[in-house]
Amino acid sequence: MERTWRDAIIRVLREAQTPLDYSEISERALTQGYYKTDAATPHATVNAQITGSIKHDGAASPFVKVGRGVFGLKEALEDDAVQRWQDVPPVKVAARVTETEVENSDSIIRSFGMYWQRDLVVWRGEPRMFGKQQAMAKPVDFGKQKGIYILYDHHTVVYVGRSIDRPLGRRLYEHTIDRLGSRWNRFSWFGLLDVTPEGALREVPVVASIASMIGTLEALLIESLEPPQNRKRGDDFSAVEYIQDIDPELREREIQNTLRSIEQKMRGGS
Repeated sequence: MERTWRDAIIRVLREAQTPLDYSEISERALTQGYYKTDAATPHATVNAQITGSIKHDGAASPFVKVGRGVFGLKEALEDDAVQRWQDVPPVKVAARVTETEVENSDSIIRSFGMYWQRDLVVWRGEPRMFGKQQAMAKPVDFGKQKGIYILYDHHTVVYVGRSIDRPLGRRLYEHTIDRLGSRWNRFSWFGLLDVTPEGALREVPVVASIASMIGTLEALLIESLEPPQNRKRGDDFSAVEYIQDIDPELREREIQNTLRSIEQKMRGGS
C-alpha cells in the first residue's frame, strides 16, 4: 500500500499508461488496495490532490490536465498527445464533478441519487437512506437531505415532490403509508445540501444566475426523464451522484436469516 494519496495516484496512472477520469483513479486506487481511507468523498480528495499539485507545484507537478476531470502523468504524455486529449469533447467527464467544483460553482443541486430501491431502506418516521460515491467510500445518510424527488413504478414516473419543511427521508416515508404506498418501488432525488468529507450534510449559500438556474432545471429534467433525443445531461448540472447502499439494519437481518436457515438445515440433517 502506498504511503499517500499522491503516491497511489501516480501508481494508478503509471499502470494505466493513459489519462483517466479522477473518479476512475480513485476507484482503482481503493479497489486495488493502493490506499485506504474511510472518508465519504474519495473522488473529491483525488481531484483536490491533483489540481492542487498542478496549481501550486507548477512545472514541478507530475500531473497534467488533459480534459475536464481527466488527468495524466507528464512522463507518459508528449505535448501533442495532451493536445489530442484536450481536443476530445468531454461528453462523459462533464457528468462527473467533485464537491470542490460544486462548492465553487453556482449550481443549485449539490448531490443526487438515481433509481434507488425502496426495499433497501428501513422505513420509519425518520428513515436513513445511505449512498456512496464508490464501493470503498464511507456511506452518507441522506435521510435529512432537502430538495426534489421522483417516485417510479419501475421506470415509470408516478409522482414528483419536494422536501423543504420536512426532510427527504420523512417525505418518502409518508409516501409509503399514503395513497401512493403501493404504487412505487424506486425513487430518485436531487439534493440542495452539500456533503462534507466526513459524510455530514451541510447547507451552503446559493448564489445562482438565471442562466445557471435554467441550465440546472433543464439538466434535472433530462436526468430524470431520459428523453431519447437528448444525448447527454445538461451542461450546467454540477452535482455529485451517489450510489445507493443497503441500510445496515437490513444487512444484519439478512445475516441473521441466513444463520437461522443454516441452523435449521443442520438440525434437519442430524
